[in-house]
Amino acid sequence: MKPYTRRAFLGTGALALTGTALAAGMPAWMQAGAATPVKIGLIGCGTRGGGIARLLKNVPGLQLVACCDTYEPSLTKTMALAAPGAQSYKDHKALLANKEIEAVIIATPLYLHYPMAIDALNAGKHVYLEKSMTYSIPQAIELEKAVRKQKKVLQVGHQYRYYALYHRAKEVIDAGWLGEVTQFECQYHRNSNWRFPVPEPSMERAVNWRMYKQYSGGLMAELCAHQLDMVNYMLDKHPLKVIGMGGIDYWKDGRETWDNIRTIFQYPGGVKATFSSILSNAFRGYSIRVLGTKATLEIQREEAFLYAEGAKKATGVVDGVTGATVSNWSQGDAVPLKFDNKGIDEPTTSALIDFAVCIREGKQPASNVTTGKIAAIGVHMANKAIETGTTQIWKPEYGINPSL
Repeated sequence: MKPYTRRAFLGTGALALTGTALAAGMPAWMQAGAATPVKIGLIGCGTRGGGIARLLKNVPGLQLVACCDTYEPSLTKTMALAAPGAQSYKDHKALLANKEIEAVIIATPLYLHYPMAIDALNAGKHVYLEKSMTYSIPQAIELEKAVRKQKKVLQVGHQYRYYALYHRAKEVIDAGWLGEVTQFECQYHRNSNWRFPVPEPSMERAVNWRMYKQYSGGLMAELCAHQLDMVNYMLDKHPLKVIGMGGIDYWKDGRETWDNIRTIFQYPGGVKATFSSILSNAFRGYSIRVLGTKATLEIQREEAFLYAEGAKKATGVVDGVTGATVSNWSQGDAVPLKFDNKGIDEPTTSALIDFAVCIREGKQPASNVTTGKIAAIGVHMANKAIETGTTQIWKPEYGINPSL
């Protein structure tokens, strides 16, 4: 079964998951429906929030019982996806006062992430917080402290941490198939103005908040943050420094956030990772290329390919056979990387399942407040580097030893 892209899913509302396939990725208690579903309140009913609401209908461990948005059309549309008897709100604090709600999903513009997450934690709720985690570095540090104090589950919406494709990629890297990894080349390119239509001019900033620095971290926060988090995951390290540049060079329409960015991060051991995002060309749109001394791994949205360096050979585990030849092809030949998605093609579904499991079983999410903090700090270091034209250095007060 061909996986759906997130865009295809949100555009059609279709879900390519059978009950059997979905159940295969769930714990037994969730499959059997033995536990009471976690009652969820959704704060933010726009494109992303509405997409999550559709997914929730197919996750038995979670039940959408309340929705909140200040924009009535979005609220009404999403309420149609909620459970019977669900309540609607225009004030998130009123939703948080509802004692029936155990957890919230926050899918609002970036500048609201931190204050709403703090409000939710103070109200005793578990939190699923969309990426990037916070609007600033100090907020990321403070949110980590708040989660530790409140002892609630906070999961960050870096859903690729739940995607088997990246788990397999990390296995390949850790097993040495690529040799010594020295470089990552990441791109998230589109050929569009990245805008949504507005019903009237007064709604411009509310609808297209990604275009304005008051509300958004721009391309780095909204697109490249996914890939930055994946490089952190695959290396199991955080960046040490970053340089970058960007500009508003094509879409001259009054936006404040850049329509193109390019950054270079340095990790321990001299590993470099480049991240680019442009809105004027979509060639090979999304990809991560992991460059090693023996081979290259190219990760696309739903598949990955290995390319050997010359005619070198390596051994590893191929389809479960230890010691089998990994590569004996010539340079330039693409060999697909096989992985088992356990029947779940949409990574956000896997992330939502884990959210329910972590709440019911008291576990730490794979995408947690610390990994979310590291990604958010990297995002804001990059934006600061672009704004100032200076190298941004990881600081000791960020809470992680930069010599790791």
